[in-house]
Amino acid sequence: MMIIMRPGAPKEQIDAVIAEIERQNLSSHPIFGVEQTIIGAVGDGHYVAQEVFEALPGVLSVQRISQPYKLASRQFHEQDSVFQFNGFSVGANELPIIAGPCSIESREQILGIAQAVKEAGANALRGGVFKPRTSPYAFQGLGQEGLEYMAEARELTGLPIVVEVMAVSQIKMMEKYVDVFQIGARNMQNFNLLRAIGETRTPVLFKRGMSATIEEMLMASEYILCGGNTQVILCERGIRTFETATRNTTDINAIPVLKKLTHLPVIIDPSHSTGDSGYVSAIAKAGVAAGADGVIVEVHHDPARAFSDGKQSLTPEVFAKMVKQVKAVAEAVDRTLVPQHERV
Repeated sequence: MMIIMRPGAPKEQIDAVIAEIERQNLSSHPIFGVEQTIIGAVGDGHYVAQEVFEALPGVLSVQRISQPYKLASRQFHEQDSVFQFNGFSVGANELPIIAGPCSIESREQILGIAQAVKEAGANALRGGVFKPRTSPYAFQGLGQEGLEYMAEARELTGLPIVVEVMAVSQIKMMEKYVDVFQIGARNMQNFNLLRAIGETRTPVLFKRGMSATIEEMLMASEYILCGGNTQVILCERGIRTFETATRNTTDINAIPVLKKLTHLPVIIDPSHSTGDSGYVSAIAKAGVAAGADGVIVEVHHDPARAFSDGKQSLTPEVFAKMVKQVKAVAEAVDRTLVPQHERV
């Protein structure tokens, strides 16, 4: 439920409400506005009467949140959430672009790609160091060595780094390196991992599972939010359907639906949603036209020899062209890409 405080309610009254929430074995999630505070009471609270909170000093009203996902809902947080990063934001009018290889293969590879994508217009660098592969014999990533290369690439370019975390045991080590954790499609409902990520304060790029409904995606994100980590960026990356012409089926519908249901930023991954570099630019443009708050794509200097996902990776030259096209589409829907001068 949402407990809406009276404008100007003093700290003592807010603290008293939070104490009562915790006494009822619920978790409190306050949102401090300029004039008014709203406190979310989350947990199994169906047995708690609203009157318990309505009677407290400073409480204006109490509302139950109808959706099964609470903290992700617009009912809880009406305005779009905007998360600040190094030189740009996600969820505002300006759209960031995240780019980089599927897998970090060597120091030379990631440093070269990092410089190329920054020059073309990227605002953050993605790269995998632990790879969830279908075959146990496929390349599994460089691990901590890859993280060190990513950190060096950040020093070289100023681009924040986005790296997928696959296990609870990896979190402590990865927190020292990464700016944004990525939760991949295969781990969308790895609830132990999500709970552990919720206890961190590192922002999270949260990908939709390949067979997940929108509600299932939002319910899974709630595991992170209710742990206290509020910086969750949702990512539509295509779902598995009967169609086999592409790797996945891009659910363009999901973007405006998510924008209606949740305050969290929503970005699109045209690389995984198509699995074919020939379609990536088109779907990136479609996603931005549909309201996406950003784009994440895979870029490799030599896709034919990439250790993983070469088929869906753009060359730096094609990526640069895509950025220009995406910028034109963004401007057509009254948005824009992050300007060059704002990138560090």
